[in-house]
Amino acid sequence: MTLEKTCLEGCYVIQPKVFEDKRGYFFESYNHEKFTQLIGQNINFVQDNESKSQKGVLRGLHFQSPPYAQAKLVRVVQGEVLDVAVDLRKNSPSFGKHQSVLLTAENKKQFFMPRGFAHGFLVLSETAIFSYKIDNIYAPEYDTGIIWDDKNLNIDWQFDKDKLILSEKDKNLQSFKDFKTPF
Repeated sequence: MTLEKTCLEGCYVIQPKVFEDKRGYFFESYNHEKFTQLIGQNINFVQDNESKSQKGVLRGLHFQSPPYAQAKLVRVVQGEVLDVAVDLRKNSPSFGKHQSVLLTAENKKQFFMPRGFAHGFLVLSETAIFSYKIDNIYAPEYDTGIIWDDKNLNIDWQFDKDKLILSEKDKNLQSFKDFKTPF
């Protein structure tokens, strides 16, 4: 496993070591001890989630407020997505900045974001299966987000916005300007 720092303090792109031969491939997608050594924190993931979405589906930018904030380790099992994290930690040097990472079944990259980040992804392939580990339970009353096309964040989703597929919830999230960070 190798670790690549991003422009967001505490967020990392992780590239697993993949063993390939004529039969296919094998890789260790998660090893708690190695992961802890790489990022320098002991994260206790308590739940794995998976979603399947079609091309143009944008999910996000979501987060849970404390005490149910969540760290996430995400990857794509099938297809291709543009994955985005936004730093919501008021005392962070990267507050209000975002990082985009192309995650694909082929590149097998993973993206880790600690608590205090909004997260979203856009499906670029015909379909995608997206997998993520979280370190805190889902608490719907603490679930919220920032609007995907916020002018202050200026995220380039690299997709025709008229072809995006969004949930009603995601169409009506708050702006970053109106957001009061709990982190």
